[in-house]
Amino acid sequence: MIEAKNIHKFYGELEVLKGVDLKINKGEVIAIVGPSGAGKTTLLQILGTLDVPSNNNNSALSINNINLLDLKDKALSKFRNKHIGFIFQFHQLLPEFTAIENVCIPAYIANKSKKGAESKAIELLDFLGLSHRLHHKPNELSGGEQQRVAVARALVNNPDVIFADEPSGNLDSTSAKNLHQLFFELRNKFNQTFVIVTHNQELANMADRKLEMKDGKIIN
Repeated sequence: MIEAKNIHKFYGELEVLKGVDLKINKGEVIAIVGPSGAGKTTLLQILGTLDVPSNNNNSALSINNINLLDLKDKALSKFRNKHIGFIFQFHQLLPEFTAIENVCIPAYIANKSKKGAESKAIELLDFLGLSHRLHHKPNELSGGEQQRVAVARALVNNPDVIFADEPSGNLDSTSAKNLHQLFFELRNKFNQTFVIVTHNQELANMADRKLEMKDGKIIN
């Protein structure tokens, strides 16, 4: 499903990733843990094609057997929109749009019809317990509700993999626990792969596998 080999990342002379190798199977929920500064978010951004590894002829990165390092910008953007969903610590919802409008945005980018996009958005928001909040804007939603809208947005194009960066870091304990459980319900329902960077030990311990990073490497 996801395979990375010898991933390096430099910022100036600072080497943040020092030759990371990993394999992730379809349908797995993977937690990436470790201290701040270990390179977790940098790795997640590279796996999710939001960033690129530093030039290294021996590096490789593929999802569904597609070599992502060979794709040009336009093809990479199209791949990302179709196959990858993102959930961030801060929901990143557009404040002027309603819940359903926010969820539909990736579908519109993929040139799906308004009717088809809205139908899928309604299905997801209903599954997430937000059918009564379709037309509410972010400032009318609780933190947990906003994050569930962000989850629906990540899922609207039926991506193969969801990358989440501290998804519950901005939530109270009850909302965080509900969100964690939701990831596993979604995996079971849609067979999607989740790769989650987290400091939350409860979530990390729920994962199928826990990958620990330290000083730019996976150490377990």
